Amino acid sequence: MVIVQEADFDAAALAAGLRERAGPTVGGIVTFVGYVRDYAPDTPTETLFLEHYPGMCERELEDIAATARARWNLAGTVIAHRVGALPRNAQIVFVAAASAHRGDAFRGCEYIIDALKTRAPFWKRETLAGGRSFWVEQRQSDLDRAGSWADAPASKESTP
Repeated sequence: MVIVQEADFDAAALAAGLRERAGPTVGGIVTFVGYVRDYAPDTPTETLFLEHYPGMCERELEDIAATARARWNLAGTVIAHRVGALPRNAQIVFVAAASAHRGDAFRGCEYIIDALKTRAPFWKRETLAGGRSFWVEQRQSDLDRAGSWADAPASKESTP
């Protein structure tokens, strides 16, 4: 399931829905919730405005999730990402991965968030206290993390 929307999301409800859809062989669900935080060191962030390419964005997120499901024997995934103007401390992204085995769920969830940060067509404009705003550039550390998955092993766990 992929959701891109302006409205906030209910992380507990998204996880519960995944649990219901994934079925009785699921042994665990790993979730990640990301929040708008201060990016600039000297001045507090007031808002983060996210733009996206509708249609293309959802397709890319689904491709990322499908890759994770195939690579780590995941029974299901959820990606919810907000767009529009978000205040500091607001929820921005939810990722969940369900699997029979915790290792697959952890790796799948981590892969999804790493790939999302570098591949999904989102653009972020940060506005600081006092009104100064700027586009947030992609960080090399995010590119390095996403690139590290190319050599990472796929699932070693078998499903019953």
